[in-house]
Amino acid sequence: MNILDMLPGDGGQGPEQPADAICSRKGCRESATMALLWNNPKIHTAERRKIWVACPGHVEWLEDYLKSRSLWKATQPLSPKDSA
Repeated sequence: MNILDMLPGDGGQGPEQPADAICSRKGCRESATMALLWNNPKIHTAERRKIWVACPGHVEWLEDYLKSRSLWKATQPLSPKDSA
């Protein structure tokens, strides 16, 4: 099961990029294009995934932040057209 399939989308065929998806980086108001999946093993079960979204300019910064804390799991395109 893909966690992104649970986001509002096109009838279960995959997530659409929400019109109001804004980058999770503090202070950024750019449109998000990528989803960063993560979890904190100290408080979440192994299969649980939290999602941050990122604009192209902050994907690397947010990945580095999560990786440095051993929280990062995956980075995926936010819209189905980007994953094709």
